[in-house]
Amino acid sequence: MVLSEKMWVGIGLAGQFFFTMRFVVQWIATERSRRSVIPESFWYFSIFGSLILLVYSLYRKDPVFILGQAFGTTVYVRNLFFIHKEKKDVANASS
Repeated sequence: MVLSEKMWVGIGLAGQFFFTMRFVVQWIATERSRRSVIPESFWYFSIFGSLILLVYSLYRKDPVFILGQAFGTTVYVRNLFFIHKEKKDVANASS
């Protein structure tokens, strides 16, 4: 395997690491709360991992992988939009 191919495999693995971490933080938050919880960091790990995997899938020219990651990233960003909007609304309501 040539160096550039090893680099791309490393990028793909890094993306998968971040994507996997979202489940780890969700699991820890759920165990601590003793109820199902999705912490804000879940969405950041989702975006980070998804974007890295999207770059990797573009390099691999895999249309199935590209569509899956592009759509997922849109959903993750939208969830963060709602989280931040809710925080802003709560802050404005208590002012």
